[in-house]
Amino acid sequence: MKAEKIISAFFNVKNIKNIAQQKTLSYSIIMIKQIKIKDYILIDELSANFHCGLNVITGETGAGKSILISAIDLAFANRVSKDVIKTGCEKSIIELTIENNKHNLKNIFEENGIDDFGNEIILTKEITQNGVRTRVNGTLVNQDFIKNLRSIFLDIHSQHQTYSFLQPKYHITLLDTYAKDVYGQKLEEYKSLYQEYTNLKAQLEKAKNSADITESQLEFLQFQVNEIESAEIQSPTEDEELNAELEVLENAEKLKELTGSSYWAINGDDGSILEGLSKIKQNVTKAASFDEKLNEVEQNLIECIENLHEISSELRNYSQNLDNDTERLNEIQERLFLLDKLKRKYGGSIEEVLETHKKLSEELSSIEFSTKNIEELEELIKNAEKNLLEKAREISEHRQNYANVLSVYIQERLTKLELPKARFEITIREKALSNDGIDDVEFLISTNVSEDLKPLAKVASGGEISRVMLAIKSIFAQTDDIDTVIFDEIDTGISGKASQSVADEIVELSKFHQIILITHQAIIASKADKHFYVRKSQEDETKVDVYVLTGDNRIKALAELAGGEINNQSIEFAKSLIEA
Repeated sequence: MKAEKIISAFFNVKNIKNIAQQKTLSYSIIMIKQIKIKDYILIDELSANFHCGLNVITGETGAGKSILISAIDLAFANRVSKDVIKTGCEKSIIELTIENNKHNLKNIFEENGIDDFGNEIILTKEITQNGVRTRVNGTLVNQDFIKNLRSIFLDIHSQHQTYSFLQPKYHITLLDTYAKDVYGQKLEEYKSLYQEYTNLKAQLEKAKNSADITESQLEFLQFQVNEIESAEIQSPTEDEELNAELEVLENAEKLKELTGSSYWAINGDDGSILEGLSKIKQNVTKAASFDEKLNEVEQNLIECIENLHEISSELRNYSQNLDNDTERLNEIQERLFLLDKLKRKYGGSIEEVLETHKKLSEELSSIEFSTKNIEELEELIKNAEKNLLEKAREISEHRQNYANVLSVYIQERLTKLELPKARFEITIREKALSNDGIDDVEFLISTNVSEDLKPLAKVASGGEISRVMLAIKSIFAQTDDIDTVIFDEIDTGISGKASQSVADEIVELSKFHQIILITHQAIIASKADKHFYVRKSQEDETKVDVYVLTGDNRIKALAELAGGEINNQSIEFAKSLIEA
């Protein structure tokens, strides 16, 4: 049955091919417009402008074709090794200019203090011996921002991702991503409920453990809480405040003597400071009557005398009111002794004592709660599990249906990619309730009539794996919102007619995506909208340069790819590929 019929029968959703055509017509995408690299691995400095369609990278084996792709990947990477800095240089710089004709990022940029450059985004990664800095439009950003930026437009398919796609644990994610518009919201709601369910189970486990506590342990816990509570601690700094008051009471006589003598020195009967200043003030006042320049001096003297009057009054009051309160002294000493005892038992400071009290109280409350509420928790868990199972079965039904759709689509793609006998099937087996539901999902394939379906990881040849990966990527590229897809040697292990089918598939994909790929196949390279050639030279030092090929230079590069050497026959073949 054709995939369109299956979709119509099961879901009443848009035909994916029509969606692709609509996207092709609008061609409103976000794409890598330019890359600039300086002092990166073997590159001194280069600048390359990419096409919105198919960009092909070729070159001799070992020439460093993956450097461009690794630089793009690194611009978005979380961790970057300083080993990428070119030998003898202080830092590496990678700058991407991204053309955005699709997403409105103005509000996101404003929230992060990033300047809006219209339809251009300039992403700069600077790697030094001491660290890494990432900027967007000149503003430093964190890695979460870059991760989100990458997720909305870039997908790099490398050998590592091929390995990931082969692992069954990723297959459920692939299926859910494919059908996210249908049951994605339900799956998110399920995951949120599952988190609540696991929290309830953790509470029950804690409650059961707490319920097993012995009576003597419970009594001791209650004693500790009561001991701290009975102290009625006023504040975290109560001991400091009491020590300050104790210092005053222990030195009351000395303080009384010092402040009293100071008062008499300022405002005594004979020979006091104020008496002397009053005479000086009289002289200055008289002098100011002859020269007004002394008016300010006179005013300052008046303020000084007034201030001294206030100071003397404060000293007198302090001295008169200071009592040698032995009762309060004993009271403070007893209080400090109690607080020191609590600090020795429950923490090095009053603040730690209060924190310990909080923890002990919570533990006591938890125990008292637990012994009463185990049955209540068990009932909540039972209801939550029932609810989760209902939702998981609903999601599982969606998965079963969409597994059929996706299986047919991938099988159709494999037929187009010269695997006409291939059978592809997505199996779903029930498992115990988990974070993603009750389904174990695995991709199975058979590429030969005589062979049974086997796990994807057991596909025999590299060429078959490459075509399976391309089929999967093509399907997902038409349903997701990613606009730039990068393939690092997706054509490994294929040749002949298979190369032509892969080339056709990539060309079709490039109609509504920006594609950047490394290839060893002349047939694929001939379809490029822009052809980059990577060359390594080893003279005084090893260097990698990147050239854009056009005209005769491109024909020669295709001829060399096709025949291993440039001769009349390979040249004619290269011309025929371009004209095809």
